[in-house]
Amino acid sequence: MRRIDLKKVSVARSNTIRDINRQIVLNYVREKGPISRADIAKETDLQRSTVSHIVKELTDFNLIKEVFGESSGGRPPALLTLRSARPVAIGVDLGTVKTIVGCCDLTGRIIDNVEFFTDRDESRTTELIIRAVQSLMKKYEGMIEGIGVSLPALVDSENEHILFSPHFTWRDPLIAERIHKSTSLPVMVENDANAAALAELWFGRLEVRDVRDFILVFIENGIGTGIVFDGQIYRGPNGVAGEFGHMRIGTDAPTECATGSRECWEAFASERSALSRFEKLSGRSVEEMTFGDLVELSQSGDENAIAALKETARFIGLGLGNLIQGLSPEAIVVGGTIVNVWPLIADEIQAAADSVICQGIHQTMILPSSLGSQPGLFGAFSLVLADKFASISF
Repeated sequence: MRRIDLKKVSVARSNTIRDINRQIVLNYVREKGPISRADIAKETDLQRSTVSHIVKELTDFNLIKEVFGESSGGRPPALLTLRSARPVAIGVDLGTVKTIVGCCDLTGRIIDNVEFFTDRDESRTTELIIRAVQSLMKKYEGMIEGIGVSLPALVDSENEHILFSPHFTWRDPLIAERIHKSTSLPVMVENDANAAALAELWFGRLEVRDVRDFILVFIENGIGTGIVFDGQIYRGPNGVAGEFGHMRIGTDAPTECATGSRECWEAFASERSALSRFEKLSGRSVEEMTFGDLVELSQSGDENAIAALKETARFIGLGLGNLIQGLSPEAIVVGGTIVNVWPLIADEIQAAADSVICQGIHQTMILPSSLGSQPGLFGAFSLVLADKFASISF
């Protein structure tokens, strides 16, 4: 049973109840649509007249639409589904190598996007983002309702402020504030791993969406973790919870983490560590290589690439085992380009995780993300969509 936070409590009024009922109906359409009015009334215990009234409101606000199902001999049944094809949100996936700016409809389907290399200069990157955002807003004039930003940084999401990005050494960058000032739209900003975890809740595989407690481990040049407890992102004080990428798991890693340590999980299990291992094994310079190049080499049968990835997978598994031992989640989802070689590394990850876990800990599913190569972009979309689906008031 949750303890009520009296500092944030607000009493329920009649309009609050109506807003909650709208949220319930809209989310039933989102998760179970196409669905009939009768089925919504049956599953929610709302009166059919109430459901019909809410459906009319949601239809008038272009959130849902009516479609017709297959006929079983009589009149085809009228079903409800989200109104798609109309962009409602812009997402900014500010990555360590490239930045993607795109827009999506209510279902999270990508309608349009552009990408460019991320400039290490904060002002230059912000200018490029604003230019891309304004271009999309002009193209889809009057349709965009909010902007979500996902990036590798410590973030105070409550105040929509970026605190520090170790990779870029940006301290208190005013990226979100400048985007808001240039667009006059609400801007939501979140750590990339937290945003990707939110995306798993909204768009991920059913095994993840059906659990209440899971951890998203996002592997890129660094390692980020997004923690979901009871269906909610756990951020901790000031929004800095989940920095497991910097937990100590050994010494003399093949590369340094973002803060200069060779003892962190990130230094042993990130994309950069895999490239360093390949360089040592093959004698080839990796200065011009990307992690995607390493993945392609492994898929073509390169033994050094395969060995580098498997050794990196072993350290990924050791870190996951520590998370399971300490937090006992129902599932751990691994995201990033590394999921493209999941059949190659899955056994190494599982075996290493099992070697850490003491007997008696329940079995935790370890799964690859189903969000493809753009979990950060879907995470940015989720920031806007989650807020929209959680706060429907007219």
